[in-house]
Amino acid sequence: MAIFSRGKYSTLKSSGPRKMIIPDGSWVKCKKCSQTLYTERLQDNLQVCWCCGYHMPMPVRERIRQLTDENSFRESDANLESVDPLKFVDSKSYAVRLEESKKKSGMNEAVCCGRAALNNIPFSLGVMNFDFMGASMGSVVGERITRMIENATANEETAVLVTASGGARMQEGILSLMQMAKTSGALARHREKRLGYIVIMTNPTYGGVSASFATLGDVILSEPGAMVGFAGPRVVQETTKSVLPEGFQTAEFLLAHGLIDRVVERKNLRKELSFLLDIFKKKI
Repeated sequence: MAIFSRGKYSTLKSSGPRKMIIPDGSWVKCKKCSQTLYTERLQDNLQVCWCCGYHMPMPVRERIRQLTDENSFRESDANLESVDPLKFVDSKSYAVRLEESKKKSGMNEAVCCGRAALNNIPFSLGVMNFDFMGASMGSVVGERITRMIENATANEETAVLVTASGGARMQEGILSLMQMAKTSGALARHREKRLGYIVIMTNPTYGGVSASFATLGDVILSEPGAMVGFAGPRVVQETTKSVLPEGFQTAEFLLAHGLIDRVVERKNLRKELSFLLDIFKKKI
């Protein structure tokens, strides 16, 4: 028996029929239309299903590359990492969950912040990472975002934040909820300087994140189909004992009801952001 390599694939030669061995991870299934998609082509298509237009989660580094000039992003405060002040334990300890999330996401926290440029216009950028504990808002997430906003204020430039979160990080208790006030205070000082703040909501954006910095943008954009709210639709329906309208909490529903300004397909986000950065620069 012999194996002959053909690029990424191998053909198994034996006395029986030939079999093609396909490496793991070469195909993924769309969660919306169940179409099987080739991973490399999906990456070229910005993680958007070409059959139904479903916007899949986009890795942080890919998102940064999409929205910035090449090699312009400089990360800040990467040394800030979460600790376990409450010694919190549910089915496992918070410390263990943090280590597991670091291995799963390849990052040490749920947000990456820094400075970048797009079409040579400098701005401050934060991108949340749902792979890290559902991008829950802990003390370090709040601190990194606050510092990103304060740096934008000091440099007199626009702040941009790409949101994705399940809400507050319960393992940090009240320390997590305090981040809502801290980030909102930094944004208030940023606005006093008449500087721009742009939010790009992705799926999902919930809880304390949507109740604070995610909905305080001067301009709020969203990707198609993104779910945005404080509590999920099932919780809202059970609490209010009512039937929710069709499309409740989707980006399109929120656009129709005035919470967000535009729904923008991922392929157009770079152009849209460049346009807005130019407007805010002229305003300054």
